[in-house]
Amino acid sequence: MRTILLIEDDIVLRENTAELLELSNYKVLTASNGKLGVLMTKKHLPDIIICDIMMPELDGYGVLDELSKNPETNQIPFIYLSAKTEQQDVRKGMNLGADDYLSKPYNEIDLISAIESRIAKASILKEAKNSSKLANDNESELKTLNDLKNFLDDNGDIIHFSEGDVIYRQGEHSNAIFLINQGIVKCHNLDEKGKELITSLYKEDDLFGYTSFIQNIPYQESATAVKETTLVSVSKNILKEVLENNHHVALELIQLLTDNLFNVKEQLLQMAYGSVNQKTAQTIIKFSEKLNRKPDEPIRISRNDLASVAGIATETLIRTMTHFKKQGLIEIEGRNIRILDLERLKDIY
Repeated sequence: MRTILLIEDDIVLRENTAELLELSNYKVLTASNGKLGVLMTKKHLPDIIICDIMMPELDGYGVLDELSKNPETNQIPFIYLSAKTEQQDVRKGMNLGADDYLSKPYNEIDLISAIESRIAKASILKEAKNSSKLANDNESELKTLNDLKNFLDDNGDIIHFSEGDVIYRQGEHSNAIFLINQGIVKCHNLDEKGKELITSLYKEDDLFGYTSFIQNIPYQESATAVKETTLVSVSKNILKEVLENNHHVALELIQLLTDNLFNVKEQLLQMAYGSVNQKTAQTIIKFSEKLNRKPDEPIRISRNDLASVAGIATETLIRTMTHFKKQGLIEIEGRNIRILDLERLKDIY
């Protein structure tokens, strides 16, 4: 019999939900607040945890954060059951590493279905681990970044974002990494004057969101969907286990990080020493490469985002683009930009 830990401060809801779960052939343990829930989790190691968010002593976010730090509890499936249904609340819970999020009042069928699917997934992952799927077996070892991405596709959670949606904010817990299935994502910071600086652009099939694989440190920048985007989110603990058991992938990921660092340095040098014309030209080319497969296809991007990557004022960027248009280097129609002469644009200094 599977064991469920139900952490809920509302006594009526706690008793009713526990009765429902017991009738569905689950052993149910209950806790009336987050602090007690953490203690019971460490003591009993349940198969799954159902947790409210707004609670005394320690809220649901704090419970998951505390359990994620413990190797004995960080793999236990975790479902939020809460009246907080705003998108930012859901996103915060999922970013912390929750497996699912159900709103109150819940549908009994949805609750049981969520529990069964999460327990099944955890069981599959455990069996895969025990059968050395992630071990150093020459036939099953993940050897390339493509192998890793396929693994993430198979084991991650799909999340959809509309244009302009914030994926995570600087300072939030970095308990997940992301693979882009579709769309474009920008990572960005604010300087001391509140001006946005885009630090990275990521396109389909790119990985992002990695800060530290061994420490629970917050995100060092924010991430926003540039257009409608679909991501695969995977717990950092799962990725850490993969890297520990698949050294070829770990080396390839190190190379990816090295390449990203080189690109950041190149961007900083361009921002520091490049001319306004060069900064603008290189930024247009960079966005074209990220947004399109062919450089002569039009790209749709805000002038603020272009200026942020180039490190110049928006007004300066617009004047420079107008100059490029007169030279026949680009074509501008509204927010759409089309490169007409890529080689000349590359040669600008």
